[in-house]
Formats: sequence, structure tokens, C-alpha cells
Amino acid sequence: MKLNPQTRSWLGLLCIVMAVLAVQGWWKERRSVSTGAEVAELARESPIRMMSSDVCAVCDQARHWMTEHQVPFTECSIERDPKCRADFEASRSPGTPVMLVGEDRAIVGFSPERLRATLARPQPSP
Repeated sequence: MKLNPQTRSWLGLLCIVMAVLAVQGWWKERRSVSTGAEVAELARESPIRMMSSDVCAVCDQARHWMTEHQVPFTECSIERDPKCRADFEASRSPGTPVMLVGEDRAIVGFSPERLRATLARPQPSP
């Protein structure tokens, strides 16, 4: 089967796009594994407590990511735990999840990179 030059050009472009997407996916997964291992190691020194909501998709994503990467953390639900609800309200956070890192650091939302950066920063002196 003989292809005209325009069809060959489109097929070549399609092959290049597919290769770029494959490399992007590989790189993203590799970075996620590396970040996960680093967060898991750092979390052994600074405990992570996640205040979550039972109806929060980002909380589900955070829970799944931390479990997948064996990051030690505890979790409380603002709907089921009155103390968690009080802590959440005291934080004045606009939403969940709220990641409490160590004694006095908090992150609203979930980003593996932000969690890694927060854990890597030294704990402030009392």
C-alpha cells in the first residue's frame, strides 16, 4: 500500500506525539515514585495527620497516594470525629484535606511536592 506524502507526514507526526506522551507518562510515574519514597522517609520524623471529609475527592486521592507510597499518616473525619471537627474549625481552613505536619505546620489541599517540601523544611524552634 502506497501512502501519499501528506498521509505519511500525518502518520509521522502521530508517531512523534505518541512517543512524547509515552515518555511524559514514564517520567511522571518515575517522579511520583521518587517523591513518594522521599515523603515516606521524611514522614518517619514528622508525623502527618490528615483532617478529611467523607465526601472529599481530594482526600480520597491523598489517602490513596500516601497508602500506595507507604507514607505513615493518621486520619480523622470532620463528619465523624467531634475533636477533628473542632480542630478543623479552629484552623479556619477553607476546605479539606488539611495536612498537619509535625507540631505546627499545615497544608490545605494535597500536592505530593508541597508535602515533600514541607516535610523537608526544619521544624521551627520553640
